[in-house]
Amino acid sequence: MTTLPLPAPSTAPDGAPGASPADALSVWPATTTELPRGRLLVGGVPLTEIAEGHGTPVYVLDEAEVRERCRTYRTAFPDAEIHYAAKAFLCRALSHWVEEEGLGLDVCSAGELELAVTAGFPPERILLHGNVKSPLDLETALRLGVGRIVIDTPAEIARIAAAVGTGGRQKVMVRVTPGISAGGHRKIRTGSDDQKFGLSLRDGHAQHAVARILDQPHLELTGIHCHLGSQIADVKPYLVAVRRLVGLMARIRDAHGVTLPELDLGGGHGIAYRPGEPALDLTTLARKVRAELAESCAAAGLPVPRLIIEPGRAVVGPAGVAVYRVLAVKRTPGRTFVAVDGGMSDNPRPALYGVRYAPRLIGRDSDAGAERVTVVGRHCEAGDVLAEDVPLPADTRPGDLLAVPVAGAYHLSMASSYNLVGRPPVVAVLDGRARLLVRRETMADLRARDVGL
Repeated sequence: MTTLPLPAPSTAPDGAPGASPADALSVWPATTTELPRGRLLVGGVPLTEIAEGHGTPVYVLDEAEVRERCRTYRTAFPDAEIHYAAKAFLCRALSHWVEEEGLGLDVCSAGELELAVTAGFPPERILLHGNVKSPLDLETALRLGVGRIVIDTPAEIARIAAAVGTGGRQKVMVRVTPGISAGGHRKIRTGSDDQKFGLSLRDGHAQHAVARILDQPHLELTGIHCHLGSQIADVKPYLVAVRRLVGLMARIRDAHGVTLPELDLGGGHGIAYRPGEPALDLTTLARKVRAELAESCAAAGLPVPRLIIEPGRAVVGPAGVAVYRVLAVKRTPGRTFVAVDGGMSDNPRPALYGVRYAPRLIGRDSDAGAERVTVVGRHCEAGDVLAEDVPLPADTRPGDLLAVPVAGAYHLSMASSYNLVGRPPVVAVLDGRARLLVRRETMADLRARDVGL
């Protein structure tokens, strides 16, 4: 039995002849071990055992991997606040893990906020985002005592100030768009001027919003916030953002005599979904951001603000594994389809962004050669494709199990009950033990919401 350490990204392409086992498993949780007869263990628990005990599809979350990634961020940014981005995935247990590892939380809705606080997460360590916050979002944030609210539109300024009421005071930040296009797909690039988030630096809206906030006695402006996008593998966009945000902070100081104590660079740190794909080098990011921040502040005559970082995918994505059962294999001219019992209802990302995965046959050995196949889901959409043109054994058949690594982020958090198919359960693994975190959504659950005749 070979235990894999946390690896560096592989340069071997997925399915390449001669790729080592470490290459093939480089994107799996560090606790992954491989045994004969196709047995794969995560956190010391066989994935086949989880599939038999909980059914499929099933999501497996490696607690040790989540905690280690939290610690890695704390080590890389020892003087910064690290807030886990709950939109990647949130459940009660996960909120406990990140809180125990010293991270804060950023949330985007009353639902995420209420779940975290009722699970015991300190509200003062929570930051509320959202390009459009509902009245319920703001009411819940103020009632529970959220640490900061990130203002995203001018309309929120008066709404929040009025909701705080006489004698109250709420800490807020301003989200700005620094005019930087970065991210793995155009739908997840959020730092440019042509999308719905934040207030533009270029046209003066950000500075105007700052002036209005500073005039509100019930609001305390603590800093500037930005988020450039997702799946960013290059350090350079973050350095450009630091320079532009420090420039804004200097203009605020000059215009209003106020030195803001916080700068939030958001997250979006890219991870590898398949062996050989690039990922953001966290150590390099931390070193260069600290240096750029110090240099830019010195040039502007500003004290170095407290840095806030918001990783989500990079914390939980590589800790998750999805397990499906093959229901059918269909060969058509020029293409072989392997159909599984899940699909776009539990993972819409391939349909939304065209992302690619490296599924693996588990539970048995195969002497058959590899065949390029398309793994599809069970839903009535031609776009219900989980993995296109990937190598699987040519004898893959109904009843087989497929495991998909890097499934911890933006799968279940974006899941639906399309075709009235219930969402899968989440099972945590740690030190050879498995425990249910989120139960499967049943037909009874789905029927219970339908109250009219």
